[in-house]
Amino acid sequence: MSADPTRLRARPGLGRSRGGLPPGWKLDVPAVADDARPLALAVVFHGGGSTAEAGLALLPAHPGLIRLAPQSLGTTWDIVRGGFGHDVERIDDALETVFALVAVDPRRVALAGFSDGASYALSLGVGNGDLVTRVVAFSPGFLAPGVQRGRPRIFATHGTEDRVLPIDRCSRRLVPALRGAGYDVTYEEFDGGHGVMPHHARFASDWIVRAVPEL
Repeated sequence: MSADPTRLRARPGLGRSRGGLPPGWKLDVPAVADDARPLALAVVFHGGGSTAEAGLALLPAHPGLIRLAPQSLGTTWDIVRGGFGHDVERIDDALETVFALVAVDPRRVALAGFSDGASYALSLGVGNGDLVTRVVAFSPGFLAPGVQRGRPRIFATHGTEDRVLPIDRCSRRLVPALRGAGYDVTYEEFDGGHGVMPHHARFASDWIVRAVPEL
């Protein structure tokens, strides 16, 4: 591991094929993808005990959006199990592969996730703001301490009746802390439990694609 275990070093336009994605990972590339018009990319992290397939479904398909859904090595992401580790390494390698396969707009690279995956997206996004421009966090639980780079914009949602990650000790603490640290956070609460509202998911896909005003 590097001295900074949160660091993602892959960059759009500089990718190299690593021989394909790990087993179980999902990649959705729109049919319109071509080198002449780079697309947005969202890396979507599943919740604890879930799968890459479920992660991919968190964000609706969009003709301007490439979706990459990793599968955690354990039942959930390494940070929840004790700290950043091999999941980060595999994500970095996968990004190298994706950047070699398809043209990705460096202004529109996002991390997204639900529950444990939302905590992971926030923690990795804050630590890699020189790569990541937007973060989507559906029902996050925490933000792991670490180096902060850049200022990715953040969209977060949380159910007021969440019994898994109660809103009062999660998003209602996280969001003010992020805003206090200078992050632009769009935050919406909804009547409901631990889940993702369809209209929030649709908004998130479009929000990532429309990160560049002229698009």
